[in-house]
Amino acid sequence: MRSPSWSRPRPLLLLLLLSPWPVWAQVSATASPSGSPGAPDCPEVCTCVPGGLASCSALSLPAVPAGLSLRLRALLLDHNRVRALPPGAFAGAGGLQRLDLRENGLRSVHGRAFWGLGALQLLDLSANQLEALAPGTFAPLRALRNLSLAGNRLASLEPAALGALPVLRSLSLQDNQLAALAPGLLGRLPALDALHLRGNPWGCGCALRPLCAWLRRHPPPASEAETLLCVWPGRLTLSPLTAFSDAAFSHCAQPLALRDLAVVYALGPASFLVSLAACLVLGSGLTACRARRRRRCRTAALRPPRPPDRNPDPDPHGSASPADPGAPPLPPKPERPRQPGALEASPMPLPSLYTLCRGQQATQTENCVTFL
Repeated sequence: MRSPSWSRPRPLLLLLLLSPWPVWAQVSATASPSGSPGAPDCPEVCTCVPGGLASCSALSLPAVPAGLSLRLRALLLDHNRVRALPPGAFAGAGGLQRLDLRENGLRSVHGRAFWGLGALQLLDLSANQLEALAPGTFAPLRALRNLSLAGNRLASLEPAALGALPVLRSLSLQDNQLAALAPGLLGRLPALDALHLRGNPWGCGCALRPLCAWLRRHPPPASEAETLLCVWPGRLTLSPLTAFSDAAFSHCAQPLALRDLAVVYALGPASFLVSLAACLVLGSGLTACRARRRRRCRTAALRPPRPPDRNPDPDPHGSASPADPGAPPLPPKPERPRQPGALEASPMPLPSLYTLCRGQQATQTENCVTFL
């Protein structure tokens, strides 16, 4: 007689009954998302899935959510309302490798906003309203491989903003307001092999020389090369950037070598000091001459007048002075014969020596006073 079928336990049911309780817990944890809202390693408003991915997309968030974990590997913050990134905006997320901030209307990024993200490899800042980047913004991202700044309002991109990114391979700059790239920008990106530039008003001048040289070494795809066109000047409008050889920039000034810069920096301060010393010497000489002239004038003005001469004037007829009775008399001066009808001129007394000296001294004193 056969026993009932329920008396024989099935192998699967027996295995489940004999398995320990932690297996049941792991199965239930695997079946449901471990990073549901409120989980310890997930921001409160986001949805997390296994592998360290936190999805905070399209939640109208005004700022980066708090509670970021070190176990987080990817953070999706696209299509929100994050207008600014303050210093340390991603504190606690040191293990983050991917960060998506597309279409947030982002206008400003602090220079220390990405501090602590040394493991970040992909950063997407496209479709925002960035007009400028502070120096050192991306300097902490030494492991960054892909950076997108497309669809912003950048009119310039300085090397200090990017910093030295040794492993960056892809840089997207399309659809901005760039007319040229600053000298030295591409030289600090040794691993760069993909540069997206379409949709910018490129000006084909001397400032475009480093970019054209890079494009000759790294030819872009044909579809993109056709879109890299000059907007100004007029004679080069719609000329492709890839058509300019190095000879086209022969009229541009070459940058100074290090030796030339050292000579300029050495001669500049030296010539200035020599000129300053010459001015001081000339000024001191002029001041000394003026002071000496003033002293002379003051001395002449304060000098007492000379006393009058006590000896009478000599006889106009040539007779000897009474003060010298022993001197022989001078012969009389012959008189000029008068013509008939001529008028006799009366002798005019000559001015004394004292009067002449007084007049000369007065004139000298007046001139000195006028000079002072």
